[in-house]
Amino acid sequence: MGQINSFEKKVFSQNGEDGVIEELFSRIGTVNRFFVEFGVEDGMECLTHNLWVHHGWSGVLLEGSQFHYQNLANNIAPYPQVRASQQFVTRDNIGQLFQEMAVPVEFDFLSIDIDGNDYWVWQALDAYQPRVVVIEYNASYPPPQNMVIPYQEDFCWDGTSYFGASLCSLTTLGKKLGYALIGTDSQGVNAFFLRKDLLDVAQFAELSPESAYHPPNYGPDNGGHPHRSGPILDI
Repeated sequence: MGQINSFEKKVFSQNGEDGVIEELFSRIGTVNRFFVEFGVEDGMECLTHNLWVHHGWSGVLLEGSQFHYQNLANNIAPYPQVRASQQFVTRDNIGQLFQEMAVPVEFDFLSIDIDGNDYWVWQALDAYQPRVVVIEYNASYPPPQNMVIPYQEDFCWDGTSYFGASLCSLTTLGKKLGYALIGTDSQGVNAFFLRKDLLDVAQFAELSPESAYHPPNYGPDNGGHPHRSGPILDI
């Protein structure tokens, strides 16, 4: 059993996620080479860029900002197998958006990074069965802390530590949805979840939040974003 961090490699991803994603799919194979990613900005530094440029994958990109979306549309123009839509994702509209974009029930890769309601949106996708899920976690709340921001439909991140959910809370949700935590990137940004039926073939161990956790290594406040208090849920 190996751990994911030894495979980190940056191609277009923010950190070393590209290498981990490549290694994962070299082990588990693919069913349709289809991805969904939301919160991609202009698409140049995201977790699926490497898949559609170098591996020929198709899929869907969702971006809420009109400014970023204009640049995104230009950047994916040479890749007709990639579709994009300007949408502010919520837990109430994500199912409909998946239907409108003809996302299959089972697909290979889902990436969630919307700097806020990530937990709630993943929870709302229980009708879908992506094989690998990568989701941003709030590393300012280390294990064994549970922390989820209360759902607020129009939540917009203000650059502080008040966003998203802790690794413990996401791991608990993942288990309910049928996923195993297999690691986090070394900068303390993204958590990797594998559908449990694929653990044996992947030969990655299911990890506890304590053993998978990496502290934040991206901001000025003890490695994280400036601290901000706010209401949180212990789930």
